[in-house]
Amino acid sequence: MHTATFKKPLAIAIASASLGLAGIAGADNHSLEERLAELEARIAAAEQRADAAEQRADLAEQQAEGRLLPDEVEERLARVERQASGEEGFSFNVYARSGLLIGEDGKSAEGGPYVTPAGSLGGAVGRLGNEPDTYAEAIFNYKMRFDNGAKAHYRTMIADGTTTSNDWTAAESNLNVRQVYAEFSDLPSFTGAFENASIWAGKRFDRDNFDIHWMDTDFIFLSGTGAGIYDMQLADSWTSNFSLYGRSFSDFPVTRESPGDDSGDTDNLILTSNNYFGNWQWMVNGMSAADNDERDIGEGQEAAESGFHTMVAYHGDSFFGLGEGNYKAAVLHGQGLGAETKGIGARGDLTEDATATRVGLYGTTYVAPRWRVAPAILAETSEDRYVDGDQYDWATLNVRLANELTQNFEMQYEASYQWMDLDPQGFDGRTAVEGDYTKFTVAPTFKPQVGGFWQRPEIRLFASWSDWDEELNDYSAGDAFGSDEFTGSQWTFGVQTEVWF
Repeated sequence: MHTATFKKPLAIAIASASLGLAGIAGADNHSLEERLAELEARIAAAEQRADAAEQRADLAEQQAEGRLLPDEVEERLARVERQASGEEGFSFNVYARSGLLIGEDGKSAEGGPYVTPAGSLGGAVGRLGNEPDTYAEAIFNYKMRFDNGAKAHYRTMIADGTTTSNDWTAAESNLNVRQVYAEFSDLPSFTGAFENASIWAGKRFDRDNFDIHWMDTDFIFLSGTGAGIYDMQLADSWTSNFSLYGRSFSDFPVTRESPGDDSGDTDNLILTSNNYFGNWQWMVNGMSAADNDERDIGEGQEAAESGFHTMVAYHGDSFFGLGEGNYKAAVLHGQGLGAETKGIGARGDLTEDATATRVGLYGTTYVAPRWRVAPAILAETSEDRYVDGDQYDWATLNVRLANELTQNFEMQYEASYQWMDLDPQGFDGRTAVEGDYTKFTVAPTFKPQVGGFWQRPEIRLFASWSDWDEELNDYSAGDAFGSDEFTGSQWTFGVQTEVWF
């Protein structure tokens, strides 16, 4: 029998049988989301088995024709199985969003999760029906397994973002290589506390970052170029990660005795200890940026040369103990360079006396078989941030609600409220303001299959209404508020796709 004739029916048979078993398994007492997640996992496994079956059929035919010895068949078959399970070989992952955000006048509208005056401080609001950009990440992975059992994972991530609607955007492009690193695990020479540890080096996002997707904001975002070790087992219920990241503060204005030297640069080195005790997480970060205190941040001000940051978080496996679902809660505090509480070590223009404290939590659950809800709260207070005596306080409440009407259609709703009291003490020409921002969005949404908070891809239409106190228009000449025809009580409309796999 010819290989092409044999492989296809075999692959289809395996996939069909697996799908049938998945349907039977759905009759248990798990939640709807868990059953759908299980079904999706079984479908993916069936596809992998089907592909592996095709390759096994090809090997069997080659052996029958005398082209392969039995040992060669076994060796190649083992590799096929590892590739089918994702343990070896090439894989490709994507995150992308793209769409139009149009105002009442038919023109492109201002928007974004950080559109408010508090946005420059990390004060995100809801992202549904509020994104005017095209952003895409392409992640290329290659995994290897060696004869001694050791594993290696290589990753490159390329990303680009733009707000133009044109098909050719090279002039506006922000194409960037965001990650390039290698990670080794299952190393046979690692024993004791390091037996299950993995080591890495390169440019990357930390593995244990986590976020509030509906607000497009991270609880914590650690990234840069460096090296680290994950999953050291320091005690029965204590695992720990250590890393050293570097971030560059380059070409900043300085004040030096030498009149011809008016710019400088330094690296902010971030030493991190990230510890897990069951559902609890305790993270500690120390920062040092030599010569950053020479940065010119205004007369009488001194930029921070060091910093401290810590976070205590809880990763819940229920909806705040009230039912099925999950939740996350965290308290973060930073001083000096650590006062940028979300993007650790990302800013060099903080004063040596800067302090900031942030709290955040969100949860997800089904309130009825076809209704799911995801509330979130995020707030921060900081002082002496950019100049002595400044004070920035803000808080956001966001709720995403979805009604799954058919297998391929749901209605999504989002409400956001943000309060802010910002006193920049004249920093960057900004004015002290206090006020509220409110946004409501309705979004009819199409999906290949509904079910669960993380089911993508989707295509959504939307209409959003947003309003804010007039005083907020005077905060800064550089932000969107108060710009032409963007002064409050705004309607925006559009369409957007969001994809990840």
